[in-house]
Amino acid sequence: MGPPATAPAARPVRPPPAGRVDAHHHLWDLSRRPQPWMAGAWADPIRRTYTLDDLAPHLAAHRIDGTVLVQSSASAAETAELLALAARSPAVRGVVGWADLTDPGLPDLLAAMPPYLAGLRHQVQDEPDPDWLARPAVRRGLAAVADAGLVYDLLITRHQLPAATATARALPDLRLVLDHAAKPAIAEQSWQPWADDLAALAQSPNTTCKLSGLVTEAAWSTWRPVDITPYARHVLDTFGPHRVLFGSDWPVCTLAAGYTDVVTLAETATAHLSPDERAAVFGGNAGRVYGA
Repeated sequence: MGPPATAPAARPVRPPPAGRVDAHHHLWDLSRRPQPWMAGAWADPIRRTYTLDDLAPHLAAHRIDGTVLVQSSASAAETAELLALAARSPAVRGVVGWADLTDPGLPDLLAAMPPYLAGLRHQVQDEPDPDWLARPAVRRGLAAVADAGLVYDLLITRHQLPAATATARALPDLRLVLDHAAKPAIAEQSWQPWADDLAALAQSPNTTCKLSGLVTEAAWSTWRPVDITPYARHVLDTFGPHRVLFGSDWPVCTLAAGYTDVVTLAETATAHLSPDERAAVFGGNAGRVYGA
């Protein structure tokens, strides 16, 4: 990954940081590159190009002031395009991009990135090696991410939570953000060992968790809020409201729910919190973690 081929234009004036923030969404252009993870008929409903113009009405409807744009493919070119979009779009407060953690030149690459790069992510969930996060070359790359002042988003499954916990303990200076609560098996209403493993990860103070992606872990066509809320509440109970970030996971969420459904579900799950705690979940924490 390197800087965009041409320097981005000066970033437009944007609103003050924080406010209400969607800390997790995607954009992709299928005319530029495929999304290999979309293999299978299950992805047909989202097998099209999504732009910021498609997202904008949803943000306006729910008074979302800013967003964090997250990579969807292991592509340096995609990351450069997302960074260029952030340079043009005040709504995009930061980008979680992709880079090869095992590249010895990673520190130099990160040093050349524009300030819109808030963190990195890799589809660890697809790695066949259950100890991928413990590989020496990967750990060196994660240490470089920490040295660059960036965060690392963990896209893992519930089975990889112990490996994530070991990584958090081994690299206490690395800020880790768990995406989608490690994908609990909500459709099967399975609770353990996910619940205990999530709590173990939360014991590391360098970790936070996104309240995102839960609707697509439930039964897509028949889920009810009561199916998902206990999992969301467990996230809030284990990490605490000042280490949880709301994210829509749009447009992937539309496989199971509309944007309004996802916002409503998160608001229901956080209804017991104080106003200050809800404000943290819906924006303040994203501002602190991502600089959004």
